[in-house]
Amino acid sequence: MMSLKSILAKPFAKYIYKKTQKWANSPIETQDKVFKALIHSAKNTVFGKDHNFSNIKNHDDFVKQVPLRDYEALKPYVERVVAGQEDILWQGKPLYFAKTSGTTSGSKYIPITKESMPSHVESARNAILLYIHETGHANFVNGKMIFLQGSPILTEQNGVQLGRLSGIVAHYIPKYLQKNRLPSWNTNCIEDWETKVDAIVEETLQEDMRIISGIPSWVQMYFEKLEQKTGQKVGDIFKNFNLFIFGGVNYEPYRAKFENLIGRKVDSIEFYPASEGFFAYQDKQKETGMLLQLNSGIFYEFIKADEFFNEDAKRITIKDVVLNVNYVMIISTNAGLWAYNIGDTIMFTSLKPYRVIVSGRIKHFISAFGEHVIGKEVEQAMQEAIANTSIRVSEFTVAPQITPQDGLPYHEWFVEFENKPDNLKALAEAIDESLQRQNTYYFDLRAGNVLQILKITSVKKDGFQDYMKSVGKLGGQNKIPRLSNDRKIVDNLVPVK
Repeated sequence: MMSLKSILAKPFAKYIYKKTQKWANSPIETQDKVFKALIHSAKNTVFGKDHNFSNIKNHDDFVKQVPLRDYEALKPYVERVVAGQEDILWQGKPLYFAKTSGTTSGSKYIPITKESMPSHVESARNAILLYIHETGHANFVNGKMIFLQGSPILTEQNGVQLGRLSGIVAHYIPKYLQKNRLPSWNTNCIEDWETKVDAIVEETLQEDMRIISGIPSWVQMYFEKLEQKTGQKVGDIFKNFNLFIFGGVNYEPYRAKFENLIGRKVDSIEFYPASEGFFAYQDKQKETGMLLQLNSGIFYEFIKADEFFNEDAKRITIKDVVLNVNYVMIISTNAGLWAYNIGDTIMFTSLKPYRVIVSGRIKHFISAFGEHVIGKEVEQAMQEAIANTSIRVSEFTVAPQITPQDGLPYHEWFVEFENKPDNLKALAEAIDESLQRQNTYYFDLRAGNVLQILKITSVKKDGFQDYMKSVGKLGGQNKIPRLSNDRKIVDNLVPVK
């Protein structure tokens, strides 16, 4: 029998669908409005005055007045905001700082304002409503749902609340979902990730779990602990579990492993959230890519990734992008980030409407020999190589081996298998062939005998988790880079003897 809640969800889902269609069908006008509103709102801030906002009329003016910045370059302004000063990057003070662990700059303090906060919550809600509208499935709203996330405990700094993004968002769960939501507040506040996951297993085991959400690598840990405890597949423990929501990494390399742990296929929705903004979400089950949020107080610019480090790299807007090109995404937001490089690279899979996939990080690539291999390529190569096999991969990362003991240099793939294949050489050949098909630079280096075929090193069980623990990054929003241009990570992984 349908509950009142699931009956009401459908007309609300239809309303949100129509509202979304409206801005998605007029993308350039939508972004133009966002751009003008941002410039107008910030023209009297310190940053706005320093960059002549009152004379910026269009994107060309903006490019001339506002140079690209990453966190390090924006830090002098951010430090003034953190010190409690008002009207620096945006009007007044922010509501929160989302504290993230930067790789080069230590902790980052990303402002979240009263204008930017709603989109962090509404985008996630709208993604679920569009799923209801498309599929007609609404019964999950009657069961329990879990969001594996950081601690909701916040501290205060000069009148501004400080915490992890997922912990901040936990304070905004709508009342009608509060009863359905797990884990409990006390469990969510546990800082040690392994202890927390054990507590979540205990709390959820007897519940009617219908939505499970989180970064795949950490949800995998939860699923494995459930299976260890009960000896059952997750889909047998939670008979009504039919929707997995994830973000932060590509799900495809995990899909086969998850379907094995669950024991059946379940629908999934991909999110693209970050402390700097909620950028996109999957709006259609059968379409590749996520709908770029053009109406959420974020103005987007794009730079071709292979031109990014050139001095004259061109900044373009949504109207000039093309399909299947690797772009660095630059954002200006109603939280006071301006021409800001978040470090992600994306590709457009559709221009009507604008949908994207995350292809990697501008800092995460291998080009030790000029091959320019990116995250999307290694993930696709692995996916193609294990398709139609029984091989299941828990985690992997790739690094160059520049000075081998013998022979030519090569790419070394460090892979934690759930079931190690008998023939690693055949798997390496399949991955290598896929990489050559995708990347002409890699093809040329292999054909020209600059690189030998890639090699696979098996990592011991839980080796990646042990590494993350050793560097203090187990759980939360942390994830292993798919590839690096050096061996700092892989030198700390323990291979299978």
